[in-house]
Amino acid sequence: MNYWLVKSEPSTWSWNQQVAKGAKGEAWTGVRNFTARQNLVNMKKGDKAFFYHSNEGKEIVGIAEIIKEAYPDPTDKTGKFVCVDIKADKPLKTPVTMAAIKADKKLADMALVKYSRLSVQPVTAEEWKMVCKMGGL
Repeated sequence: MNYWLVKSEPSTWSWNQQVAKGAKGEAWTGVRNFTARQNLVNMKKGDKAFFYHSNEGKEIVGIAEIIKEAYPDPTDKTGKFVCVDIKADKPLKTPVTMAAIKADKKLADMALVKYSRLSVQPVTAEEWKMVCKMGGL
């Protein structure tokens, strides 16, 4: 299994909206960065992803699961970009803020710190364990 982080501004698409979609999940559309696109292509069914509220909150609030692998993004008129379907898995007991992640020297190389603007990022197994622990899981 691989681990990821997906970002959304809560005013655009929030964790609560993701949870409300239930088991059928929702397409993760609108990614228009080629590095993020490649990360979507690399996602496999069953992989887990941190759900990060960007701009407002700046915190990891939950864990999502990839339920459908990459396919053409229906919102992309150019045909260059893809999306995956994700469903909410579980919330973190305590949201993990960007400030808390930056404060932990062991997480200094995390993509969230190094490439803060990238909307879909890989997370290492060690980073995953640490953030889950910080979030009370």
